[in-house]
Amino acid sequence: MTETDAGTEPRDTQLEETLLKESIVSATGITSENLQIGIRGDPSLRETTFDRQRYCSVVDNFYDDLEPHLEELLLNRSTYRLYLGFNNGEVRTCSIFDPLREEIHSAERLIEDEYLRRHFPEVSYDDKIALIRELHEMFEHSELYRHLPVYWRNIVTRRNKRWVPMETEHIQAIMTTLNKLRDVQQYYLRNVTICIVQDIVRMQFNCDGTQIINADNYKQFLRDNLI
Repeated sequence: MTETDAGTEPRDTQLEETLLKESIVSATGITSENLQIGIRGDPSLRETTFDRQRYCSVVDNFYDDLEPHLEELLLNRSTYRLYLGFNNGEVRTCSIFDPLREEIHSAERLIEDEYLRRHFPEVSYDDKIALIRELHEMFEHSELYRHLPVYWRNIVTRRNKRWVPMETEHIQAIMTTLNKLRDVQQYYLRNVTICIVQDIVRMQFNCDGTQIINADNYKQFLRDNLI
């Protein structure tokens, strides 16, 4: 903000604070004061939780073979966000090389080495992070970016400067424990989304509840609630 904008600074600062507080997960992610967020779903689904027993899905049958490939997508391939649906075998992915689009794959196909190689370009984790930083910088220098309200430019600029990706050991810890969450009686895991850009894990359970967890807090979440 320039000196000529000084008269609007208090208002812009207040808008920034309001915007960041209003979102469940804000533009800057989950704050250090709130590392875990629980969202209740449809009350009728919560009331019938014990009537919906978990059946052995397609993914349950081969998760041990699928897990290293999912890990590979986030660690050594172009994927930066991944969704896995345990009940239907749906896998949604977003690539750093085509960041505005989402692809949908069958979990059964992703256990095939050749399928994975065809669809997901190989790129090291460090190079992937470097490209994400380049994309952030490119957006900040675009002409359209200058038309954003001042408070939004402030938020995005600060976020990009402070941004750090999900740590690789967190990715490994999450992937190797999803089957344990799937085995929880009555409250079993239905689907999970992992995003290395936002450093969060989003999980939905049979009770129709959603948990959004900072990756740093994932092991503590397991200790407190499940394992």
